[in-house]
Amino acid sequence: MSSSTPPPSGGLFRTKTVEQSIQDTEEPEHALKKSLSWWDLTVFGVGVIIGTGIFVLTGKVAKENAGPATALAFVAAGIVCALAALCYAEFASTVPVAGSAYTFAYASIGELPAWIIGWDLVLEFALGTAVVAVGWSGYVRSLMDNAGWHLPASLEGPDVPGGTFDILAFILVLVLTVILVLGMKLSARITGLVVAIKVTVVMIVIVAGLFFVVGDNYKPFIPDPVTPEAGGGWETAPLVQLMFGYEPTNFGVMGIFTAASIVFFAFIGFDVVATAAEETKLPQRDMPRGILGSLLICTVLYVAVALVVTGMQHYTRLSVSAPLADAFKDVGHPFYAGVISFGAAVGLTTVCLILLLGQTRVFFAMSRDGLLPRFFAITHPKFGTPYRPTILLGVLIAIVAGFTSINELATLVNIGTLFAFVVVAFGVMVLRRTRPDLPRSFRTPWVPVLPILSIAASLWLMLNLPGETWARFGGWMLLGIVVYFAYGRGHSRLGKALTGGKAAPR
Repeated sequence: MSSSTPPPSGGLFRTKTVEQSIQDTEEPEHALKKSLSWWDLTVFGVGVIIGTGIFVLTGKVAKENAGPATALAFVAAGIVCALAALCYAEFASTVPVAGSAYTFAYASIGELPAWIIGWDLVLEFALGTAVVAVGWSGYVRSLMDNAGWHLPASLEGPDVPGGTFDILAFILVLVLTVILVLGMKLSARITGLVVAIKVTVVMIVIVAGLFFVVGDNYKPFIPDPVTPEAGGGWETAPLVQLMFGYEPTNFGVMGIFTAASIVFFAFIGFDVVATAAEETKLPQRDMPRGILGSLLICTVLYVAVALVVTGMQHYTRLSVSAPLADAFKDVGHPFYAGVISFGAAVGLTTVCLILLLGQTRVFFAMSRDGLLPRFFAITHPKFGTPYRPTILLGVLIAIVAGFTSINELATLVNIGTLFAFVVVAFGVMVLRRTRPDLPRSFRTPWVPVLPILSIAASLWLMLNLPGETWARFGGWMLLGIVVYFAYGRGHSRLGKALTGGKAAPR
C-alpha cells in the first residue's frame, strides 16, 4: 500500500481501499474474465433499459397517472437517471470492480453502508428479473394465442384469472441462468443480436405509428387533476401525501411526478452496466461511454414512443397489459401488433439476462469480501464466471417469477434503485474529499452541486412511491442489518485483517 493510501478505518464504517479492492480481483480463483468492450457495455445498457418500462408500463401510467404527459414523465425520470449516471461513471471508471454501488460504498462510506446497499441491490435485481420475466411471459402467451396455442389456465401465472404458476417465466429464468454460467462473451453476443431486434421494433413503433397519430388524442396534453376514489390508504397513497397530507391526485402536474416514479423502472439498467466493470478490458475509458451512451439512446427512444402511442390512441382507451401492440390493433393494423409482440417477447429476454447478471455480480463481490459465504466467491475454472451464486439465485428467482404478480414487484424495484442512486451520489462527494489523490479518468462535473441534485431528485421520486412500498423496503433493510450482525460482520475479510485474523466483536 503506497504512502499516499490512507489505512483502512475500523468499526462499522471501516472502508476498503480502492487499491485493495482492485488487488482482490487479481486472485486467480476469485477473478472474473475480462472480455467486454465499450460497445458490449452500451449494448448491455440498451438491452436492459429498453424492456418492461416501454412495452408494458407505458399504457398503465398514461391511462392512470399522466395521460399524454407520460412523455414528460419519461423526461423527468431520465433527468434523475442522468444525474446518477454521471456519479456512477466516475466510480465505475475509478473502482473497476464487480459490485456496482456496493463496491463504491465500501470504498467511500464504509462497510455497514456497503452491506446495506449490497443487500438492497440483491433485492432490486432479483425482483427486477422476476418482473420482466412475468412481462415476457404475457407477450409470449399473446403470440401463442394468436397461433391457436393455449396453455392450461393454471400455468399462466397469478396475473391471469385461475392461474397459479407462470411456467413460461420460470423456464426463461432457468435458461438465462445456464447462459450466464457459460460465459460473459456468449451473453454479450446473444444480447447484441436481441438488442438489434428490439431497437428495430421500437423504430417500427415510432415510424409506423407517426402515420396514425391524431392531434385530438393529445387534448388535453396534461389532463386535469383527478382525485382518486376514497379508500386508498397507506397501501396506495404516496409517502409524500402521508407525510404532508395534501389531497392525492392523478393527472395534472403532480400526476407527472407520480408517473415518473413508476416509469423510472424503465430506466433501470445503466447501473447494472457498472456491475460489469471488472469484466471490461479498458474500464477507465469504456465504463463512462457505456453508462452514459446507453442512457441517452434509451431516453430519446422512450420519449418518442410515449408521444406516438398516446397520439395513436386516446390515453383513456390504452391497454395496460400490451399498450403498443393493442394501439396498432385499434387502428386496424394487427400485423404491426404481431411484430411488436414478437419484438417485446424477444427483447425482454435481454432485460432478464442482464438484471440477473447484475445481481450475481453483487452477490459474488459480497461473498469475496466475506460478508456472504466465501463458497459463492469461486469462479468456474473454464468459463471464468461466478457459477455458484448464478445457479443459486437463478433457481430462486425462477420460483419467485412463477408465483408472483407483476404489480406487487415493480414499485419495490424502483425504491431499491433510487436508494442506490442516493448512496452512490453521496459516495462520490465523500471519496473526492477523502481520496483526492486517486486517478480519475472520468470526473463527475460540478461536485458537490450535481451529486446533491441527484440525491434530492432521487429522494423526491422515492417520496412519490406508496407507503406500503416503503414498509416492505424497510422490512427488507431491517432483515439485512440482522444478517450483517449475525454473519457478515464477524466473517468480513477486512474486519479480520484489521483484528489480526480474529472475528470482529459483536
